[in-house]
Amino acid sequence: MTDNNNSAAAARQWLGQELDTLGLSERRVIDRLTGRQAISRDTNAAFDQTGGLGGRMADRVAAFGGSWPFIGAFLAFLTAWCILNLVLGRGAFDHYPFIFLNLVLSMLAAIQAPIIMMSQNRQGEKDRLAAAHDYEVNLKAELEIMALHEKLDRMRNDQLRQVMAQQQMQLDLLAEALRRLETRG
Repeated sequence: MTDNNNSAAAARQWLGQELDTLGLSERRVIDRLTGRQAISRDTNAAFDQTGGLGGRMADRVAAFGGSWPFIGAFLAFLTAWCILNLVLGRGAFDHYPFIFLNLVLSMLAAIQAPIIMMSQNRQGEKDRLAAAHDYEVNLKAELEIMALHEKLDRMRNDQLRQVMAQQQMQLDLLAEALRRLETRG
């Protein structure tokens, strides 16, 4: 119960809102702040656990399909296809306009496009997860800095009160010493 009271008080103090009006991220930050717990986590590991096999495969295929090794291998394949069919002449399996090669390339593009789109959707989801986590970490850091500033202000005010009390005591002692001198002489 006291943790909930601390969280509610912290929400009012730092965010100027009631705890139950805050979003899930803000509540989590306030709870972690009042409980003095870390909020950092590995969003990549959390995201990898949520994705299915198809999504992870789409990521790998898209990563390979957009790499220089793929471009080099595909260029070598296309060159070999063309040279082989030109050299074989009448015995070629795909004569000069390379209609079959065109069909193969069209099918590859038809399969590769949705895979790349799936991978981009997953990357967007991963980026949103990372952005939400960054927001939580930044909010907690900001609140902790504000708390430190308040603590430093309280300490400075306490020190000022102590210095003023000591000065008042010194002034009282000086006034007493001055009275004694005046009564003596």
